Amino acid sequence: MRNPLQQPWLTEKSTRLTEQKGQYVFKVRNGASKSDIKAAVEAKFGVDVASVRTANYLGKSKRQQTRKGLIEGKKSDWKKAVVTLKDGQAIDYYAGSSAEGADK
Repeated sequence: MRNPLQQPWLTEKSTRLTEQKGQYVFKVRNGASKSDIKAAVEAKFGVDVASVRTANYLGKSKRQQTRKGLIEGKKSDWKKAVVTLKDGQAIDYYAGSSAEGADK
């Protein structure tokens, strides 16, 4: 499987989780399993992962009225992962990948 990590999910709530509990939030691919996510985070950032929690979100339905009638659509479904690191570990989003994870 390709890298399951799509992007870090930076919100007020996720920043608070990072500061208080050492948990980091990522938007991940829909088909990614917890073990895939754990392996990707450990390889990319060079840290030890204690646990991974995931949540699936349904995309919103959208409607738009135009001159030609009603256009209906749907935003894509997405998945979020909350990764807890072992004590003393940290991820710096802005520094990028670690040396050993950069070539993967």
